[in-house]
Amino acid sequence: MKKTFSARIRLIMTFLVLMIPLINNGISSSANTLTKEDVLNQKFSELFNHDPVMQGALAGVSIRSAITGNIIYDHLGDLRLRPASNLKLMTAAAALSVLGENYTFSTSLFTDGPVVGNMIFGNLFLKGKGDPTLLKKDFDNFAEQLIQMGVTVIQGDLIGDDTWYDDVRLSVDLPWSDEHTYYGAQISALTASPNKDFDAGSVIVEVQPSKKVGQHALISITPNNDYMKIVNNTKTVKSDGRKNIDIVREHGTNTINIVGTIPVKSAKITDWIAVSNPTCYALDIFKQSLEEQGIVIYGNVRRGIVPNKASLLSTHQSMPLSNLLVPFMKLSNNVHAETLIKEMGRVKKGVGSWEKGIEVLETELLGFGVNTETLLIRDGSGISHLNLVPANEISKLLFTIQKKPWYKTFLNSLPVSGEKDKLVGGTLRHRMEHPMFKGKIKAKTGTLTSVSSLSGYVETISGEELIFSILLNNLIDEKKGKELEDRLVEILVTL
Repeated sequence: MKKTFSARIRLIMTFLVLMIPLINNGISSSANTLTKEDVLNQKFSELFNHDPVMQGALAGVSIRSAITGNIIYDHLGDLRLRPASNLKLMTAAAALSVLGENYTFSTSLFTDGPVVGNMIFGNLFLKGKGDPTLLKKDFDNFAEQLIQMGVTVIQGDLIGDDTWYDDVRLSVDLPWSDEHTYYGAQISALTASPNKDFDAGSVIVEVQPSKKVGQHALISITPNNDYMKIVNNTKTVKSDGRKNIDIVREHGTNTINIVGTIPVKSAKITDWIAVSNPTCYALDIFKQSLEEQGIVIYGNVRRGIVPNKASLLSTHQSMPLSNLLVPFMKLSNNVHAETLIKEMGRVKKGVGSWEKGIEVLETELLGFGVNTETLLIRDGSGISHLNLVPANEISKLLFTIQKKPWYKTFLNSLPVSGEKDKLVGGTLRHRMEHPMFKGKIKAKTGTLTSVSSLSGYVETISGEELIFSILLNNLIDEKKGKELEDRLVEILVTL
């Protein structure tokens, strides 16, 4: 009798142990049989069918297992949609494959004349090979090296050679309204950056109020140069006045018009403005560095080609691609993307152009198992509204590259949810900040007018890693699109 009672107790206890998780989660035993696919179909469909942001909009979504690559959820995953900056995932992977993690960009100093005493009896050439990370200090270093050689006079011209790439400065579909913006900056083999975010081909403009009402605002430009012309049509107003400053470069010129009002004692306004002809911009900065070192140039400043007979004086190497990928991907730098496209074209096809670079990109994508016949690629950054990519092809890329030797470098370049450090969290640093989601998502963001996208990797609370791609098109409000993306990814985390 005692033995039978004990057996019954054990049976009851076993039943309770099995039921506790279901009771705690408020789930019936029949609901416990729901698969991940069932949960995603139910919850995602609810959002797509009832969230106001999706009215009249399109969503392409692809969810895969990071282990098997099998698709566990697909919503219009084969529909070609505008990827925005999610196209950078393809550009970055191809660049790592073609160029390698240790690839660097070089910038060299040449002369075609003899160095006698303190003089160069000829021209001084600065030849660029695409480095988007050149800072004012790098031009200073070139000037200091000339001083160390004893050179203080250049009898000829200062010449910039940008022939490593072609002369096409803007990608084919760049909107004219973006031409003055830092994210629409021109691409040149010889360029300069204003900061350590390496926004190549642009300057930083700062506007702050004067100490007296009625006076023009105070304007500064970084790096300081004579290449850009500032037209100051601003006015400092009373503290309760309107803050309304507009900073625009005139089309086809290097004249920056700054107009509007700024209240006294208000915070400064900062904007990044692209320059026209980055080659001459870089030359102007270098000329300034030479003059600061006391080096006199008797000739003109112009573009040209280094002759075969020229002598090499000095070479600067950029950081390796593995390091450059961090500001490129974390901060979604369009100029870096287009530079890498042209660099791949130059290295593999002998021509630094968008056409040849995109040919290389598509060849690499084919090697990653991506169906290139369903893609339409117009640039490397995703800024074109004519780029078309299915979500399933993005998730396929993210699966196949996991086996590549450079995958860790690629993964390290992705923005990380909720991480405040700009070069860690990147464009996800202010998204999904809750402790449950912080650090769980490593993904590339994307934004265009009417487009929002997010693709990458997510770690679920059960420890599983999933690959996802979310492409939202035809949105009225991209910000609300990003909120929807976050809700979708948060659902993945809770699986």
